[in-house]
Amino acid sequence: MSTPQNFLPPLQVRERSACMCSRGEICSSFASGHGLHLIQARLASATPSEWVDAIVERADATTGELVVRTLEGDAHALWNATGAALEAAPGSPVALHVRYGVLAVGRTQFNVASV
Repeated sequence: MSTPQNFLPPLQVRERSACMCSRGEICSSFASGHGLHLIQARLASATPSEWVDAIVERADATTGELVVRTLEGDAHALWNATGAALEAAPGSPVALHVRYGVLAVGRTQFNVASV
């Protein structure tokens, strides 16, 4: 005898995956700009030639938005819900992995979304 499958309607699944950072709690989502997933971090580290050096031009800790400019002059507007704007002060050097959306501030990495 097989065990019956538990079926979750789509609405209930969406409610469970809602991020807690919108309520001021720890980020529970791995969507762009939220928590950094282990696989995302590993993919970024497995492609070291795709990291670009950049300087933080603007960082707004209230909104989580940052603007970084690469050494080639390209500007990237980014957003992060887990505190990247708190760690990356204007003028500080960072590294950006555009393909996998990872921002490295020192030894700390953040999942970022392009704005």
